[in-house]
Amino acid sequence: MTSLRRIAVLIALGAAAALNTSGASAWAAERLSAKQRDAALAAIKKEFREGYVFPEMRPKIIERLDASQRAGDYDTDDAVQFADRITRDLREVSDDRHLSLRVDPTAYAAAQSEPQSAAGEDAYYRRLAERSNHGLGEMKILPGNLRYLRVTGFHWINDETGAAYDAAMRFLQGGDALVIDVRNNGGGSHGAVRYLVSHFMDPDVLELSFLEGSKPPSQSRTLEYLPAGRLKGKPLYVLINGQTASAAEAFAYDVQQFHLGELVGAKTVGAANNNKLLPIAPDFILSVSYGRPQHAVSGGNWEGSGVAPDVDTPPEQALEKAQELALQRLLQAKNVDPERRRDYAWAQAGVAARLQPPALDSGALAALAGRYRKPGSPDAIEVAQRDGVLWLALPRRPTVRLTPLTQDLFAVDGYESLRVRFVGKDLQLLWLDEAAPRVYPRE
Repeated sequence: MTSLRRIAVLIALGAAAALNTSGASAWAAERLSAKQRDAALAAIKKEFREGYVFPEMRPKIIERLDASQRAGDYDTDDAVQFADRITRDLREVSDDRHLSLRVDPTAYAAAQSEPQSAAGEDAYYRRLAERSNHGLGEMKILPGNLRYLRVTGFHWINDETGAAYDAAMRFLQGGDALVIDVRNNGGGSHGAVRYLVSHFMDPDVLELSFLEGSKPPSQSRTLEYLPAGRLKGKPLYVLINGQTASAAEAFAYDVQQFHLGELVGAKTVGAANNNKLLPIAPDFILSVSYGRPQHAVSGGNWEGSGVAPDVDTPPEQALEKAQELALQRLLQAKNVDPERRRDYAWAQAGVAARLQPPALDSGALAALAGRYRKPGSPDAIEVAQRDGVLWLALPRRPTVRLTPLTQDLFAVDGYESLRVRFVGKDLQLLWLDEAAPRVYPRE
């Protein structure tokens, strides 16, 4: 049977579920017949009988499918419902998160076409990669010159994806600390994982061995040549959550096992087995595990157990927590020049306020409102309270909102390098590039 793609570590829980839903509209006018159901089940059983990674589990999986078929659990003409029920049974009996059946007419058609044709597998995967910038979804500079990269999926297209990663790695090179976000990343190609993790390791280091039945193990080793150079020595924080799966878990596991950085967030899915995607008529894609990875350090993998974070924190706060950890580490480093130290401390105050927003009642805010002016200056700074918010009016500039960072320190909307502090009866303007505040007494 044609395989859509045989990659060492591929898509797991989240991505498969999303693709299953996306295919539902294609079945709106055409229903699944009993003959099609029976043929699909026969093909699925054949694949598990002949190739599932754990031979001892094969009869148990077939038995579960047979029992559900006899009980009429699969007697539905709704293709998505049929696929969901098959997926439920496969995962319940095996506890293998890579097992799934989904409705995907586009992927099915690609698998049935000539691989090198415009409708074939190569073109199909190239389109997916190109539309997501090869899974490199977002790059940005965070306060304190922390460099952030969000990897939405581990795509790999020969002679194309590497260049996208090279650009991203050159961006990260300029950072004082690095944050790589693989939350909600359902996996992809291990080739992309190897390319990424190689930047943080020495060349030609054994990473994983892939085991498949009685075949000799195949190895994944770190790459010797990287056009963007290596990133070793920079503080690294990787964000994970309960939707981080498969190849994304492989990257997180590497970071943890090789002590490359810290994992921040929540435990991952626990889908380690290597899988292949197979077309099942009429328009299904079956994911079957055919092998398993063995890590060079642990001798095992993350199947069933997931990858636990080094710093357990609510996933929605993982980015802020990673920033806090990075800035603390940078501030504690020796020989940090005053300009960078001020930059780190400035960024740290903003992160702390997002993690634990200060609460100021209307009375406390009202006490800060007023006019502030330097003696002899014709220009005054006005602070007003409206609707429970402080507003700042600088001379000849638009009125802007003040956001509390502490009980007396406020960020100024639209001014990343300006803050306002209230000390006694004085208002202080704090500019990031100025060592001393500008003081304005209350009139």
